[in-house]
Amino acid sequence: MTNAAAFTLAGKKGLVLGVANERSIAWGCTALARAQGAEVVASCLNEKARKWVEPLTGPIGVDLVNCNVEEDGQLEALVKHAVDKFGKLDFVIHSIAWAPLEDLQGDVVDSSREGFARAVSVSCHSFAELAKLCAPHMKDGGSMLSMSYLGSGEAVPNYGLMGPVKAALESMVRYMAMELGPQNIRVHAVSPGPILTRAASGIADFDGLMATAQAKAPLQRLVTLEEIAQLSAFLCSDAASGMTGQTIYVDGGVHAVD
Repeated sequence: MTNAAAFTLAGKKGLVLGVANERSIAWGCTALARAQGAEVVASCLNEKARKWVEPLTGPIGVDLVNCNVEEDGQLEALVKHAVDKFGKLDFVIHSIAWAPLEDLQGDVVDSSREGFARAVSVSCHSFAELAKLCAPHMKDGGSMLSMSYLGSGEAVPNYGLMGPVKAALESMVRYMAMELGPQNIRVHAVSPGPILTRAASGIADFDGLMATAQAKAPLQRLVTLEEIAQLSAFLCSDAASGMTGQTIYVDGGVHAVD
């Protein structure tokens, strides 16, 4: 018999990286986790971002910590803050991605070595760094999620450099699932359809990308921030205890059709 209590985050302790504003995926995940009864520590990039994010996190009792993963020590300080507050972690959601604008909006063959390296470091390798820091504090097991996109597996016009970066991220998810599985830590990539976030605004002709996705989707619409958060909450809950190592789409079915 299904345990209805498994479909909740009540009592869980979590860490969510990458809240930028009320439209960010990280914020959707944070808000739903709190609504389901989880305790959460969230991060934003810096003081400039903080003025937009703190009015969201403060009223729902979420500690907000600045964290730029390119700065030495900041990721460690974020995890320490969460562990000092909670004593353990049950789930981690990594929702950060970045590439230099000139590399992101240009052709992949024109991308700079430095720009590509920074994009991989911020958008992909930081997930592995985060896992290394958090795993020792997930004594009862738990879940780790990162955010991907359809452009990881097929060439999407204007997605450019982030396509190869997200492909690396999805491969990393599979290896992390294999390595952390013996500790009962589950690892997934969530692959949402396009929604208008701050990060997405750097992609050239993003309106056209959204229009194409809506026209192609079997559900004939774009997905919502709430739908992405609902999938993420499910994967972090005990209801998903038998799943790991997957890229799971919430894109209206776009990935399933040519």
